[in-house]
Amino acid sequence: MVFFSRVINWLDERFPIKAFYKKQFSEYYVPKNLNAMYVFGVLAMLLLFNQLITGIWLAMSYTPTAANAFASIQYIMRDVPYGWLIRYMHTTGASALFIVLYIHLLRGLMYGSYQRPRELVWLLGMTLYFIIMIEAFMGYLLPWGQMSYWGAQVITSLFGSIPVIGKGLEQWVRGDYLVSGVTLGRFYALHIIAFPILMVFLVYLHLSTLRHVGSNNPQGVDIKKHVNKKGVPLDSIPFSPYFITKDILAIAVFLFLFCVVIFFFPDGFGFILEKSNFEPANPLITPEHIEAAWYFSPFYAMLRAITFSLFGLDAKFLGMVVMMSSVLIVFFVPWLDKSPVRSIRYKGYLSKCFLGLFVVSFLVLAVMGSLPVSKATTWISQFATLGYFSYFLLMPWYSRFETTKPVPERVSL
Repeated sequence: MVFFSRVINWLDERFPIKAFYKKQFSEYYVPKNLNAMYVFGVLAMLLLFNQLITGIWLAMSYTPTAANAFASIQYIMRDVPYGWLIRYMHTTGASALFIVLYIHLLRGLMYGSYQRPRELVWLLGMTLYFIIMIEAFMGYLLPWGQMSYWGAQVITSLFGSIPVIGKGLEQWVRGDYLVSGVTLGRFYALHIIAFPILMVFLVYLHLSTLRHVGSNNPQGVDIKKHVNKKGVPLDSIPFSPYFITKDILAIAVFLFLFCVVIFFFPDGFGFILEKSNFEPANPLITPEHIEAAWYFSPFYAMLRAITFSLFGLDAKFLGMVVMMSSVLIVFFVPWLDKSPVRSIRYKGYLSKCFLGLFVVSFLVLAVMGSLPVSKATTWISQFATLGYFSYFLLMPWYSRFETTKPVPERVSL
């Protein structure tokens, strides 16, 4: 302990480590009633760190060419010491990251974490989520398996449906007339360099704005209204050591489950690693059923749900518009929600019903997107798409006119 204290003092003389710890941890106060839903932000940071570290390690042995990409993955799995473990950490980490992000997003919708003064926190968080989606899509092509190749072929072809500029834009995105080694090379560069840097920057901005305005809580009560003589909110406790201890416990439980998947179910029963991706990409053989990665399947289902033309625009373009709109509309929630209260606990029945409709619609779309196209899946996807958008488009109406419960002045456990 004496040696540790000397090291800290030596560092503090050269870098304000003690002042940093006080400002960001021991003297940073958070609401005392935060529940288990609030640990998923920390888990998202942990998983993002896992993706960055394992991604760098995999890049050391990966060859981004059409001729050698698939073989290099096999080399990593069979010949690189612990390469199989690093790859499984990366593939499982991608799926786990989206699970955590979806729960994190749901918590924000439930407790109104987007309302004033946290609009910028929400916008930065959604921008980060959108960038992670693009990063995941680019990474999905890198194994150069059958599903990776044809999934990229389908998604990049959507750009060709844009009127006037579509064909040129499609060719520009691919770097070729079809998905090829050129596409693989540029996706690889963006996946391991450009977008990781952008994500780290967005994480910094997201956390900085959150620390500036403070965390929301399950009751949606503003704890800054009641402070003591030192300006410390009465209904708060220091982030360190109390919530750090809780986060460490959550991380330990999560890592146990994470390791169970890695060591016993690394393919996730075909959801994490698709069976068709164990075959090298073949431009001459189209898979019978092209499906997106499971975390994209709700949006893929919306794309396939549009089977009609409108105003001279074909179904492919309209499907792309609906798919992109399903993500972009979430950015506007801070201005769509007209409710005088934040938390779902005090909102009316309409808000609760529409939030339930949103969750059910999202889950149904996830299932439909993983199934082959049929009349039944198309109809169900269309109704689920309506349910998904109803939550957002009708929010200004039902959130304004519903009867809400009174919000307490102080936080209660």
